[in-house]
Amino acid sequence: MTAPVFPPLLSGMATVDNPMDVAVAMATEGCDAGTVIYNLSGNDLRAAIVFAPEVPLADAMAMLPACGIGFQNALGSVAPPEVAVHLDWNGGIRLNGGACGRLQAKASGTVPDDIPDWLIIGLELPLWPASDDPGDTPDETALYAEGCMDVDPVLLLESWARHMLVWVNRWDDDGVKPLHSELQGLMHGLGEGDFVGLDERFGMLRRDGETTTLIPLTSLLET
Repeated sequence: MTAPVFPPLLSGMATVDNPMDVAVAMATEGCDAGTVIYNLSGNDLRAAIVFAPEVPLADAMAMLPACGIGFQNALGSVAPPEVAVHLDWNGGIRLNGGACGRLQAKASGTVPDDIPDWLIIGLELPLWPASDDPGDTPDETALYAEGCMDVDPVLLLESWARHMLVWVNRWDDDGVKPLHSELQGLMHGLGEGDFVGLDERFGMLRRDGETTTLIPLTSLLET
């Protein structure tokens, strides 16, 4: 398998382990921001990107939707046009309505107003279904089960990195507004049930009768 080629601001490193675990270890030791650790050796595409935020964690968490939008754009550029790609608020990825992998976030700390030493966004995307019988997991799917057999995971990873950088740069230059606008069109379940909107930091707004509550994006951080 050919190694992926990343844009100049990023550098790649292959691993046979969990990229998220490797990224956390490397970030703790002080690796460069923009390091992409990836594992393409199994039935999944797994990768993690290390960021070095210069803003408080609550604002830096915008990297999660930036990476999500980047993935949607990336897959949309290489998949058949009939494949619909949407995002769950909690990082889940949906292909044609079915759950298909996720994005996750870890940081050096969890205090929203503190600037973290590092923030890592991970991607897990199943290429092949977990079972030969789709009835075993009717709400879950995989990339190759949705008409994407011709999608090369190396090219998809490269495309994700490029599109992610576009959205990170737009956030850096123009603030949250472009991401907010794009994300609302991709968010699965937005406007349905009690999920009524997103706040300025991409937190989930839920309404129960006359009461609206906020679930901040930092609540998705994994320890």
